[in-house]
Amino acid sequence: MKRLNHFKFATVFVALFSLIIGCNQPAAEKAPEVRADAPPPMAVKADPAKMKADIQALETAWATADNARDANALAAFYSDDAVSLSNNQPMLVGKAAIQKDVEASMGKRPKGSTVSYDVLDAFGDENFITEVGKTTHKDPAGKVYSAGKYMAIWEKRNGKYVCIRDISNDDVKAQ
Repeated sequence: MKRLNHFKFATVFVALFSLIIGCNQPAAEKAPEVRADAPPPMAVKADPAKMKADIQALETAWATADNARDANALAAFYSDDAVSLSNNQPMLVGKAAIQKDVEASMGKRPKGSTVSYDVLDAFGDENFITEVGKTTHKDPAGKVYSAGKYMAIWEKRNGKYVCIRDISNDDVKAQ
Protein backbone atom coordinates (compact mmCIF):
# COMPACT_ATOMS: atom_id res chain seq x y z
CA MET A 1 0.00 0.00 0.00
CA LYS A 2 2.84 2.36 0.85
CA ARG A 3 4.40 1.49 -2.45
CA LEU A 4 1.20 2.53 -4.26
CA ASN A 5 1.17 5.92 -2.47
CA HIS A 6 4.78 6.55 -3.49
CA PHE A 7 3.88 5.67 -7.06
CA LYS A 8 0.90 8.10 -7.07
CA PHE A 9 3.04 10.79 -5.44
CA ALA A 10 5.82 10.30 -8.02
CA THR A 11 3.32 10.37 -10.90
CA VAL A 12 1.71 13.59 -9.63
CA PHE A 13 5.16 15.12 -9.04
CA VAL A 14 6.37 14.30 -12.59
CA ALA A 15 3.13 15.59 -14.14
CA LEU A 16 3.28 18.82 -12.11
CA PHE A 17 6.98 19.28 -12.89
CA SER A 18 6.34 18.75 -16.62
CA LEU A 19 3.50 21.27 -16.55
CA ILE A 20 5.64 23.91 -14.82
CA ILE A 21 8.56 23.41 -17.19
CA GLY A 22 6.29 23.45 -20.26
CA CYS A 23 4.59 26.70 -19.23
CA ASN A 24 7.90 28.48 -18.67
CA GLN A 25 9.29 27.77 -22.16
CA PRO A 26 9.03 30.73 -24.56
CA ALA A 27 6.75 30.18 -27.52
CA ALA A 28 8.61 29.41 -30.71
CA GLU A 29 8.63 32.43 -32.99
CA LYS A 30 7.23 31.88 -36.41
CA ALA A 31 9.58 33.03 -39.17
CA PRO A 32 8.06 35.72 -41.40
CA GLU A 33 6.89 34.57 -44.78
CA VAL A 34 9.26 35.67 -47.55
CA ARG A 35 7.81 35.97 -51.00
CA ALA A 36 10.07 35.87 -54.03
CA ASP A 37 8.25 38.82 -55.63
CA ALA A 38 8.27 41.04 -52.52
CA PRO A 39 10.39 44.21 -52.61
CA PRO A 40 13.26 44.43 -50.14
CA PRO A 41 12.29 45.84 -46.74
CA MET A 42 11.97 49.64 -46.55
CA ALA A 43 12.10 50.03 -50.34
CA VAL A 44 9.14 51.74 -51.92
CA LYS A 45 8.89 51.07 -55.62
CA ALA A 46 8.34 54.28 -57.52
CA ASP A 47 6.73 54.71 -60.92
CA PRO A 48 9.66 55.43 -63.31
CA ALA A 49 7.56 57.54 -65.68
CA LYS A 50 6.23 59.69 -62.84
CA MET A 51 9.69 59.99 -61.34
CA LYS A 52 11.12 61.21 -64.66
CA ALA A 53 8.21 63.65 -65.14
CA ASP A 54 8.62 65.05 -61.61
CA ILE A 55 12.34 65.59 -62.09
CA GLN A 56 11.80 67.11 -65.56
CA ALA A 57 9.38 69.59 -63.95
CA LEU A 58 12.15 70.54 -61.51
CA GLU A 59 14.65 70.90 -64.35
CA THR A 60 12.23 73.06 -66.35
CA ALA A 61 11.84 75.36 -63.33
CA TRP A 62 15.63 75.26 -62.93
CA ALA A 63 16.06 76.38 -66.57
CA THR A 64 13.55 79.20 -66.04
CA ALA A 65 15.58 80.48 -63.07
CA ASP A 66 18.85 79.96 -64.94
CA ASN A 67 17.63 81.83 -68.03
CA ALA A 68 16.36 84.66 -65.80
CA ARG A 69 19.90 84.82 -64.30
CA ASP A 70 18.38 84.34 -60.82
CA ALA A 71 21.16 82.78 -58.72
CA ASN A 72 19.01 82.89 -55.56
CA ALA A 73 16.27 80.83 -57.21
CA LEU A 74 18.85 78.33 -58.48
CA ALA A 75 20.45 78.01 -55.05
CA ALA A 76 17.01 77.18 -53.62
CA PHE A 77 17.09 73.89 -55.55
CA TYR A 78 20.11 72.76 -53.49
CA SER A 79 20.25 71.43 -49.94
CA ASP A 80 22.43 73.35 -47.48
CA ASP A 81 24.89 70.43 -47.47
CA ALA A 82 24.96 69.91 -51.25
CA VAL A 83 28.14 69.05 -53.14
CA SER A 84 28.69 70.04 -56.76
CA LEU A 85 31.38 68.63 -59.04
CA SER A 86 31.67 70.85 -62.08
CA ASN A 87 33.83 70.68 -65.15
CA ASN A 88 37.46 71.82 -64.70
CA GLN A 89 37.14 73.27 -61.21
CA PRO A 90 37.40 72.23 -57.55
CA MET A 91 34.56 70.55 -55.71
CA LEU A 92 31.98 73.00 -54.32
CA VAL A 93 30.65 72.17 -50.86
CA GLY A 94 27.52 73.82 -49.48
CA LYS A 95 24.75 75.93 -50.94
CA ALA A 96 26.64 79.22 -50.43
CA ALA A 97 29.68 78.03 -52.42
CA ILE A 98 27.45 76.69 -55.19
CA GLN A 99 25.49 79.96 -55.37
CA LYS A 100 28.71 81.99 -55.62
CA ASP A 101 29.87 79.78 -58.51
CA VAL A 102 26.47 80.07 -60.24
CA GLU A 103 26.65 83.87 -60.01
CA ALA A 104 30.15 83.88 -61.55
CA SER A 105 29.18 81.56 -64.40
CA MET A 106 26.06 83.58 -65.18
CA GLY A 107 28.25 86.65 -65.63
CA LYS A 108 30.34 84.84 -68.27
CA ARG A 109 27.46 83.70 -70.46
CA PRO A 110 26.54 85.66 -73.59
CA LYS A 111 23.63 88.07 -73.12
CA GLY A 112 20.38 86.62 -74.40
CA SER A 113 21.67 83.05 -74.38
CA THR A 114 19.47 80.29 -72.98
CA VAL A 115 20.01 76.86 -71.48
CA SER A 116 17.74 73.84 -71.32
CA TYR A 117 17.97 70.69 -69.20
CA ASP A 118 16.58 67.43 -70.54
CA VAL A 119 16.13 64.44 -68.24
CA LEU A 120 17.27 61.28 -69.99
CA ASP A 121 16.80 58.89 -67.07
CA ALA A 122 15.60 58.97 -63.47
CA PHE A 123 15.65 56.08 -61.04
CA GLY A 124 15.40 55.48 -57.31
CA ASP A 125 12.61 55.38 -54.77
CA GLU A 126 10.29 57.92 -53.19
CA ASN A 127 13.11 59.42 -51.07
CA PHE A 128 16.14 59.43 -53.39
CA ILE A 129 16.20 59.90 -57.16
CA THR A 130 19.27 59.77 -59.36
CA GLU A 131 18.91 61.74 -62.56
CA VAL A 132 20.94 61.63 -65.78
CA GLY A 133 20.48 64.49 -68.19
CA LYS A 134 21.90 66.73 -70.86
CA THR A 135 22.28 70.48 -71.17
CA THR A 136 22.00 72.60 -74.28
CA HIS A 137 23.17 76.23 -74.42
CA LYS A 138 21.91 78.40 -77.29
CA ASP A 139 22.87 81.88 -78.40
CA PRO A 140 20.18 84.57 -78.91
CA ALA A 141 19.66 83.38 -82.50
CA GLY A 142 18.91 79.84 -81.25
CA LYS A 143 22.17 78.27 -82.42
CA VAL A 144 23.68 75.68 -80.05
CA TYR A 145 27.06 76.90 -78.84
CA SER A 146 27.61 74.40 -76.00
CA ALA A 147 26.24 71.08 -74.80
CA GLY A 148 27.00 68.80 -71.89
CA LYS A 149 25.75 66.13 -69.56
CA TYR A 150 25.13 65.81 -65.85
CA MET A 151 24.00 63.56 -63.05
CA ALA A 152 22.12 64.76 -59.99
CA ILE A 153 20.93 63.08 -56.82
CA TRP A 154 17.71 64.44 -55.38
CA GLU A 155 16.54 63.76 -51.86
CA LYS A 156 13.04 64.41 -50.55
CA ARG A 157 13.30 66.65 -47.49
CA ASN A 158 10.28 68.21 -45.82
CA GLY A 159 8.08 67.01 -48.67
CA LYS A 160 10.10 68.41 -51.59
CA TYR A 161 13.08 67.28 -53.61
CA VAL A 162 16.39 69.12 -53.21
CA CYS A 163 19.60 68.45 -55.06
CA ILE A 164 22.19 66.98 -52.70
CA ARG A 165 24.88 66.05 -55.26
CA ASP A 166 25.54 66.91 -58.86
CA ILE A 167 28.29 66.48 -61.40
CA SER A 168 28.49 67.98 -64.85
CA ASN A 169 30.86 68.35 -67.75
CA ASP A 170 30.85 69.78 -71.24
CA ASP A 171 30.88 67.84 -74.47
CA VAL A 172 33.78 68.41 -76.83
CA LYS A 173 33.06 71.48 -78.92
CA ALA A 174 32.82 71.01 -82.67
CA GLN A 175 35.97 72.13 -84.48
